[in-house]
Amino acid sequence: MFKSIIFDIGGTLVGYDKPLNWSNLYRPAMEYVAQKCKLNFTENDYHNVTNILTKYNTRINPRIHEVSSAQIFKEITYALNLPTQSIDDIKHHFFSFFRRNSFIYPEVEDTLRALSKKGIKMGTLSDVAYGMDNKYALEDIDILRKYIAYPLTSNDVGFRKPCTIGLELLCQKMNTKISETVVIGDEKKDILCANDAGAYSILINRDGKTKKYNQAKEISSIYELLLLFMV
Repeated sequence: MFKSIIFDIGGTLVGYDKPLNWSNLYRPAMEYVAQKCKLNFTENDYHNVTNILTKYNTRINPRIHEVSSAQIFKEITYALNLPTQSIDDIKHHFFSFFRRNSFIYPEVEDTLRALSKKGIKMGTLSDVAYGMDNKYALEDIDILRKYIAYPLTSNDVGFRKPCTIGLELLCQKMNTKISETVVIGDEKKDILCANDAGAYSILINRDGKTKKYNQAKEISSIYELLLLFMV
């Protein structure tokens, strides 16, 4: 009998019009920053920022320990010869560029409402890009927060999936056993994390492509979760 669900956010609850790997968008993102902050960047500036962002790109250089946005953007402002007071503005516009067209998948809110009525405990465990602050990462699920009592990201945990520490911490907070917990995400690392911890792993596969990650179950819509919790 499952008592709790831990959701990934991006690609699971929320959709974005940007690829998972942002490397090809560093230049337009920083051009957007320059426009919003009324700054002039040289070609050398763009080159230096690209090198810093690439270093922290987990699609290119995977890591388990999380790195804060403060650290990453301190390096960026230093490379741009800007005062540290600029960090918050640059971060805001950089992350806004990638989040501008985010949307919650149509079936999600109704499904979470129904699960909440059944007394299912819900949390999130999402790896953030470039240490994205929670105020941005969790804003994307703002209308869902009334159903999600335990919203965590890799910022809170200090580790990234497939490390199981975040999942174990969430189960402690929800006072449920890992074996009573469903973990759902759209990437291999979500499934590895769930399986390594002993949770029930579900892959949300919205594009229908073959994905063999050793998931316990595969669904194409969050709505299908209700079948697991029918009384």
